Amino acid sequence: MTVTAMTKPTATMTPEQRVATVFQLLQNASKMSFMGEEITQLEHALQGAQLAKKDGADEATILAILLHDIGHLCPSTEPCTNTSGKVWAAFHKTNVTADINEINHARLGAEYLHNLGFSEKTCELIDSHIVAKRYLSAKDPEYLAELSVGSKQSLKLHGGPFTPAEMREFEKDPLFKVKVQIRKWEEAARVPGVKTPTLDAYCEMAIRNLKQVV
Repeated sequence: MTVTAMTKPTATMTPEQRVATVFQLLQNASKMSFMGEEITQLEHALQGAQLAKKDGADEATILAILLHDIGHLCPSTEPCTNTSGKVWAAFHKTNVTADINEINHARLGAEYLHNLGFSEKTCELIDSHIVAKRYLSAKDPEYLAELSVGSKQSLKLHGGPFTPAEMREFEKDPLFKVKVQIRKWEEAARVPGVKTPTLDAYCEMAIRNLKQVV
């Protein structure tokens, strides 16, 4: 299946058209540097998805790591509000003086995809990829020390490591383990020159997600 963008009101778009629209946003990032590192935003997404698939993750989780940074890319003209009224992550804490796109991208991406009809699990995992980083930074000194320069900078923007009370609360989350694992894949998906499948490899998976066949 070839990825081509479609422009239609969300309510009248088929699952195939919605996937093509989202994937085109990622494809457009094929020359966009990822946080100043030596890979592009698209390469980062594809590396993460490849790691998740290799480790046997389910489809909702693979799509979550593939699309976790879509909030950096979704157009400002699209509705990025959570129509379900659900609050996925309870730990968003940011430095209000920082870049607003970096601060809000996890929530914006989750809401954008939720409005397109992606599954609740996929959207919740996307929304939580920043808070999982804050958890790991507090839990594991080695993880914190090994963060890239760009990742350490963004950690500061998002409020820094969790407090002990925040850690205990996050550990009660039913999806706690997979949220932490997504963050580990995300940090590992920053290697220049890694060969990965193209976006086309995930089209049918994304269509099934929209049809709730996950």
